[in-house]
Amino acid sequence: MYVVLGANGRAGRETAHALIDLRKPVRVVLRRPEQAEKWTKLGASVAISSIEDVPSLAAALSGASGAFLLSPPPVSGDPYKRADEIGSALAEAVRQSGLSKVVALSSVGAQHQTGTGVIATLNSLEKHLAEVAPSTTFLRPGYFVETWGEIAPAVIADGVLPSFLEPSQKIPMVSTIDVGRTAACLLSDEFSGKRIVELRGPQDWSANDVAAAFGRVLDRNVVTAFVPPGARAAVLAQEGVPAKVADALLGMYDGIANGRVEHEEGAQQRRGSVALARAVERIVREVGEDASGLAT
Repeated sequence: MYVVLGANGRAGRETAHALIDLRKPVRVVLRRPEQAEKWTKLGASVAISSIEDVPSLAAALSGASGAFLLSPPPVSGDPYKRADEIGSALAEAVRQSGLSKVVALSSVGAQHQTGTGVIATLNSLEKHLAEVAPSTTFLRPGYFVETWGEIAPAVIADGVLPSFLEPSQKIPMVSTIDVGRTAACLLSDEFSGKRIVELRGPQDWSANDVAAAFGRVLDRNVVTAFVPPGARAAVLAQEGVPAKVADALLGMYDGIANGRVEHEEGAQQRRGSVALARAVERIVREVGEDASGLAT
């Protein structure tokens, strides 16, 4: 049986679905009981716990063949302090449970302690988890294609893709579908020790490539609108992002721009198979489904 944290988030959901598709027994860890029904219908068992509750999380991990662990994206407070607390709690839960295999979600660029903004929180997570299980894999994907879903309604309405990324800069990007499939395979294989697996899509993409993919899916012209560094803090503030979280996010984009968010020598390199257009098509479909749900 495999345990999956974050099953209601992007990467956790795809990992749980990939394991279920492989006919592996799955236990998802959820924060609230009302979230359980959709997972039990898929055949998964459910444990209710929060990452901070070490005893209940350790109980959820007990008896598992492996677990997919992650640190949720910061939404408030000090992201770096919060990451240290979560990493410590996860490591202690693994120790108490006797878990033998961990696949932890990290990011390209997590080898750096500074200079990568919010990605540095995953450097902290890796340090906490590095020695706690006999088999430990840090899965470091590139930029999630599905992150563009946060601005998809505006793209669909206006034909403009706002971007904090320099429009022509190609960077490691990957669909969370590939992240889930890769995590499921890493959990299923036999491995002892510590390894780092970096994951990209079939090729690296730029913001301009994303705009073109939206254009093909929507059958209209979509242009990229670069948001310069000096204007970004105001954009995030307008969206209600707390100042410390905004600083961490902006630090990530600075790290991407200067090439610090890149591969680490010695890490395993893998590429997924999900094309950019397919991932964008799903984003557009989900936006339409959400709109239909609101309408009814």
